Amino acid sequence: MTVDVVVDLVLVQGREPLSFLLVGAPPMAAATRSPRHTAGITVVCLGLEMWMASRRPGHFDEQHHLALYTTTLLIGIASVALSRQRIRAEASLVHARSVAEAMQMTLLRPFPDQLGPVQAASFYQAGEDGTLVGGDFYELCETPFGVRVILGDVRGKGLNAVQTVATVLGSFRVSAHEWTDLSRLADRLELSIARNSGRPAGDEELFVTALLLEFPPAGGSVRIVDRGHPSPLKLTSHGTQRLHTTPAPPLGLGDLGPGNAEVTTHPLQTGEVILLYTDGVSEARNAGGEFYPVIDRLTDHFGDGRRDLDPEALVSFIKADTDKWSVGADDDRAVIALRLA
Repeated sequence: MTVDVVVDLVLVQGREPLSFLLVGAPPMAAATRSPRHTAGITVVCLGLEMWMASRRPGHFDEQHHLALYTTTLLIGIASVALSRQRIRAEASLVHARSVAEAMQMTLLRPFPDQLGPVQAASFYQAGEDGTLVGGDFYELCETPFGVRVILGDVRGKGLNAVQTVATVLGSFRVSAHEWTDLSRLADRLELSIARNSGRPAGDEELFVTALLLEFPPAGGSVRIVDRGHPSPLKLTSHGTQRLHTTPAPPLGLGDLGPGNAEVTTHPLQTGEVILLYTDGVSEARNAGGEFYPVIDRLTDHFGDGRRDLDPEALVSFIKADTDKWSVGADDDRAVIALRLA
């Protein structure tokens, strides 16, 4: 508006004023200003158009100038309506995001810094832009059988994946306190998926890869049931190694397996860390198409034994390092670090 006025003053000898350029001001104001401010800018534009026309004899009430005033007024009214609609949409978006954040807090509750003998840290990021919850999930709880942990990845994305996540986590939070055997607990989660999870029409391949871990109250070990998920890593002052597991079919595909999944037990000393992650980490690709080498990167950063194996530091490193490594990543990422205190 200021530029238009200044240029018109410079070109005072011109045949026509440049007031027609002011028609664009109200729509621009609607993009960022309140309805009241937009209306005010419309009034100012009308005043400037009349003033510019009046500075040239015979222009003020010419037909095309009258049409310009009418057009500016109509565009201003429409701009005020657009401004009002924008504010409503922004309020609706804020409300929707607050609901999504509440759902995330319900589904993926923040990890406590320590639960029983286990120190914990986690990181989660949904793959789809603008979403807070995806198909990856985790949970940790203290039970009569020790601290139990689940980390998993639902096949697919969108609302069906979120519904399956809610089913698995809801069942785990109840069943983890009831089933003594970790393998039977996994079977109970599979039953919950069969009964409660929304299966899209024609989709016969709904499944969930998952790891279930148990840290017994007596300490000294960790028990693992692997339902088709990448096995955990163990970090010690001497290096990083992948723990052996006996994979069973993912949850939801249990009929393809030989029955109960095998529980593997591994020794775990105080200060050693178990790291779990989803394929959004291990399958992140760099510009050359190479997968993220989890063990190599951890060994390079923590293998010299001079850095403390703090769960929070490990999770932060994985997050930052995969961010730098990956190009155009659109998969969910979840990481858990658990240290025996």
